[in-house]
Amino acid sequence: MFLKEYLSKRFAPRWVILQLDILLVVFSFFVSFFIRYNFDIEKIPFREFAYILPAYVVVRVVLFRVFRVYRGITRYTSVQDAKRLFYAITIGSSIVWLFSLILGFVFGKRDLMPLSVGLIDYFACLVLLTSFRIGVKIIYQEITQPNATKINVAIFGAGRSGLITKRTIDQDGESRYKVVVYLDDNPSLAGKIIEGVPIAEYNDEDFERLIKKFGVNELIISIQDISPERKQQIVDLCLQFGVKTKIIPSANKWVNGELSLNQIKKVRIEDLLERDPIKIHNDNIKTELEGKCVIVTGSAGSIGSELVRQIVKYYPKKVILIDQAETPLASFKLEMENRFSYIKFKFVIADVRDLERVEREFVTESPDVVFHVAAYKHVPMMEENPTEAILTNVGGTKNMADLACKYDVEKFIMVSTDKAVNPTNIMGASKRIAEIYVQSLNYTETKTKFITTRFGNVLGSNGSVIPLFRQQIEKGGPITVTHPEITRYFMTIPEACQLILEAGTMGQGGEIYIFDMGRDVKIVDLAKKMIRLSGLEPEKDIQIKFTGLRPGEKIREELLNNKENTLPTHHEKIMVAQVRKYDFDKVKPEIEKMVSVGRTGDVISTVLLMKTMVPEFISNNSQFEKLDKQITRSLS
Repeated sequence: MFLKEYLSKRFAPRWVILQLDILLVVFSFFVSFFIRYNFDIEKIPFREFAYILPAYVVVRVVLFRVFRVYRGITRYTSVQDAKRLFYAITIGSSIVWLFSLILGFVFGKRDLMPLSVGLIDYFACLVLLTSFRIGVKIIYQEITQPNATKINVAIFGAGRSGLITKRTIDQDGESRYKVVVYLDDNPSLAGKIIEGVPIAEYNDEDFERLIKKFGVNELIISIQDISPERKQQIVDLCLQFGVKTKIIPSANKWVNGELSLNQIKKVRIEDLLERDPIKIHNDNIKTELEGKCVIVTGSAGSIGSELVRQIVKYYPKKVILIDQAETPLASFKLEMENRFSYIKFKFVIADVRDLERVEREFVTESPDVVFHVAAYKHVPMMEENPTEAILTNVGGTKNMADLACKYDVEKFIMVSTDKAVNPTNIMGASKRIAEIYVQSLNYTETKTKFITTRFGNVLGSNGSVIPLFRQQIEKGGPITVTHPEITRYFMTIPEACQLILEAGTMGQGGEIYIFDMGRDVKIVDLAKKMIRLSGLEPEKDIQIKFTGLRPGEKIREELLNNKENTLPTHHEKIMVAQVRKYDFDKVKPEIEKMVSVGRTGDVISTVLLMKTMVPEFISNNSQFEKLDKQITRSLS
């Protein structure tokens, strides 16, 4: 135990390794002469060693230093270390032989160091110095990492990325992993061996047999371009047979182009909900944003901040970031100024409800494009605070849209939600009303093109279900799910922002764009998978508790109103919703009245006005269901 702890914390000084290398090369030098002269001591020219041996040692040491042979740690010897050693020995042997040849001519002794001796010495040096390093590595691993503590690992993918993954594991002295097999679905690789590790042909039917045969405890997915569906299949099999699953990041996230062991992470539920990468038309987006002044409201939030990160890639003239949340905006300010020092930023603490405050930014900055992201989005909170939903989601949107018209902004892109379709809650209804205002404003005599985008839940956004489940698992449960049949659509934050930019580019005004959200996901299945990915068993280690639908919550979200249909666009993941148009002259006074009533704090009157404007707004599991009955009785 003492030896193990000592070795794990101590490294041999470079000068010690250098001395050992000198001893090995001197030994190689003498052995080469003994072999060349068949161990006949009388024939060996010992007197000439005084000329050649000092030069030999000096050349070896100089070349070791030139090629930085001692840059690495011996116990972690890698392929790169072996390359440096190979170059140093090869060039050194060539120089030594040429030097002995020249020296031999000078002293009239052509056999000072025969070529045969040089060749024997060259190969002997390679073998001795390489073996020394490999031996140190093996001894260190055996002492500090006995086989009993090893975790048998299978690497899925026997290509370059898989080989790099194995070498990363081997080079890390603290790693307890032992790569026992490569799994690859390419049959031509089956039976081959890479660096002592066999390759087995992978197929789903043989998975159980393979993991039992090789005693696999964990599987690392190393393939860079693996499809989300394939990744999901592999993870599901691993979960079924109790094999932990890890994944390596994309190569562009490797540190200085090299993979580190710390970057090999457990598969997260976000990895399994991803879809194939979206292809966006960068040239079109660049045309829209390059050299322009852009305003982003709600810029410190999860969507707004990622939108800014993507916008700056297209070299806008200036980006105005507006948010009322001081601390998140201050943190984001540090990130942006460090990462994108070449972009002009202005960070504005302001509430979109404050018309005079935000108007000052339009007056001083003359924006060309506005991305309106700011909104209250939590369904239960807005169900308890309807007037706040109206003042921010409707009144704040109206302020920004009116200013866009007044100051001739080229485009105004509003971010909406699937909860605006056939809304059953205050939040969704407020966003639908905001959509109506923005769309109707587009058909007035304005130079501004108004565009709306709708999408569902975003993975990792503030307040989303996945961080909540993760916290509940860490605390030992239970995981709370509102209903056993509840489903939701999911999209990653970068994916959502890419589609917002793409839709904003293609929009000509008045469109409501909806995004292909893929298949909806059953939340209880999501919870079970997250538990298993944590190495636990649902209902055994972590309980799942059904709490009942929250006020205003739907079992299934919709992306389109029942009376709506869609038209395709040039982007396969973006469609245009065919919605009925509203007359701005009728919409404006209704919304102004709604905002005015909202300011008084009269909740019932505010919600009644919302339901009047959006007849399809039928409250669900909410205190406002009584208003629906009241409206029904009055109509009858």
